[in-house]
Amino acid sequence: MVKYEEYLPVLKKSNLFLGVSENEIHHMMSCMNPQKRSYEKNETILRAGEQIHSFGLLLSGTALIEKEDFWGNVAVMSALSSGSMFAEVYAALSQIPTDVTVIATSHCEIMFFDLSAFTSLCGESCSYHSRIIQNVMTSIARRTLQLNQKIDCISKRTIRDKLMAYLSSESMRQHNNTFDIPYNRQQLADYLFVDRSALSNEISKLTREGLIRSQRNHFEILREI
Repeated sequence: MVKYEEYLPVLKKSNLFLGVSENEIHHMMSCMNPQKRSYEKNETILRAGEQIHSFGLLLSGTALIEKEDFWGNVAVMSALSSGSMFAEVYAALSQIPTDVTVIATSHCEIMFFDLSAFTSLCGESCSYHSRIIQNVMTSIARRTLQLNQKIDCISKRTIRDKLMAYLSSESMRQHNNTFDIPYNRQQLADYLFVDRSALSNEISKLTREGLIRSQRNHFEILREI
């Protein structure tokens, strides 16, 4: 059985185990037999085109979900950090190949769970199955909401509007006008579907105009446009 005790604090705080007791987590680990894997920075965790049956839970490290078009243009879909789940939709629709790639942006430890182990009752008739399934469905719904928010950002006409829409949504999500984002400049440009140089120029303009302050991935919204 996979050794997981050192990651128990992450498991307990993750959305996957919301409402599940520590004793139930211990029981689940022996029942579900998840697999733990390690990845180094820039290593591919999941490749577009694969058919999968398991979803991942990031135990440590960071990663990006990316999507590449026919011409090789890469768009950042979302960032992952400790406790994040990914690939739940593709695990549920295992007959459909994935259309995204997941790349480690630092050393990562990831636990993979076979979704079918949750959706079928085991011989022990574990009581937490229904809670776990509900948590997975909630995670899928949350992912849909995140995609809707991304669409709202990238549907703006100008780089300025795209950027301010994103910063505004992050400020509201974090309930603070001072916040960190999970992207560097190139990753943010890829997320917003804009050129990096043009994005950097717009950030500089907004700073000169006194609308924002920024340093690396740290931002502060000073006033409304």
